[in-house]
Amino acid sequence: MRYKLYIPGPCEVDEEVLMAMAQPTPRHYGPDWLEIYHEVIGMLKQIFGTQNDLFMVPAAGSALLDMAFGSMLADGETVVVGMNGFFGERMGTIAECHGLRVVPFTAPLGQPLDPDELRRALRENPEARAVAVVHHETATTVMNPVRELAEVVHQAGLPIIVDAVSSLGGVPLPVDEWGIDVCVTVANKCLECPPGLAFISVGPRAWEWVDRNESRHGWYLNLRTWRWYAENWGAWHPTPVTMPTNNVLGLRVSLRRILAEGLEAHFARYRWASQAVRRGLEAVGFEMLIPDGPTASPIATAVKARPEFAVRELMDYLAQEHGILISGGLEPLAGKIFRVGHMGKAATQPFVMEFLFAVEEFLRGKGIPVPTGASVIGLSIR
Repeated sequence: MRYKLYIPGPCEVDEEVLMAMAQPTPRHYGPDWLEIYHEVIGMLKQIFGTQNDLFMVPAAGSALLDMAFGSMLADGETVVVGMNGFFGERMGTIAECHGLRVVPFTAPLGQPLDPDELRRALRENPEARAVAVVHHETATTVMNPVRELAEVVHQAGLPIIVDAVSSLGGVPLPVDEWGIDVCVTVANKCLECPPGLAFISVGPRAWEWVDRNESRHGWYLNLRTWRWYAENWGAWHPTPVTMPTNNVLGLRVSLRRILAEGLEAHFARYRWASQAVRRGLEAVGFEMLIPDGPTASPIATAVKARPEFAVRELMDYLAQEHGILISGGLEPLAGKIFRVGHMGKAATQPFVMEFLFAVEEFLRGKGIPVPTGASVIGLSIR
């Protein structure tokens, strides 16, 4: 069966992007490639809101968190990591795998990280050499206050590493304005492309940490390697490895479309889809995990389970009867929530309507009286 993706990533990709990827494969060096490469890097910098160095790496987002920790910090050094969900905890695990001492500052599931808690953690751990946080904790769909957290970090004279894997391109995240020293994202979330490419921006403060770090963790995932090739081979071969050039062709199409639409319009489309889904599901008896407000993600929505049926029943019904894939909860939230993504085609009215009508149909099949069309109450929200 051909499934439609309403999950928190990867997203349902536009046919124009897929057609671009189906072109004959270009080589990853030479003048023709450089024209494509520099156009894509320039568009990425617009979306990142940065003039910092930016590298495009064949990898998943977690690989570039490996790159950041391993490049900037030496064995035994201390890093403070925000943890209020699965992906914050993963950041801590990645840091530990580089021999770092991890000091967590935490918030309950579904609550944002607190800048005052970060301030306390830094005060109690003056030996800390960096801070790492997740912007959008996809496991709960809570948005962390990165701007305020970055201010605390910079007051301590440290760099901040931000996992923006599932947020950059979907919500405002101006890297330079907010002083984000390292920012990581991927192609297959809010940039609306298939998986395979990840991106990392590196600011001047981060480079200071890289240059003083005498520990060498690897070659491929080492920022020094990528900088060396950009500086020394940039006139013909700007990356140290073969690039998935067809993926880059697809990315170019998607970035052109996003920038032609305008970033604010792109963000607004996600906000509309999330509100339409939230209002629609509330109208038929569901409760959201994250209440409305600045901490509620417009990129994905977590919805609480209901006593009348198991989350898995709903997920299986949508997949088997309608070809719609949504996600369940992770670890402590397994069976307690389901998650709906609003990226790519899932942020369009036909996809939102199809999802909501399918949920209505499921509820009526469980004997829950839901009038036809009750869930489309939010479609007119703008």
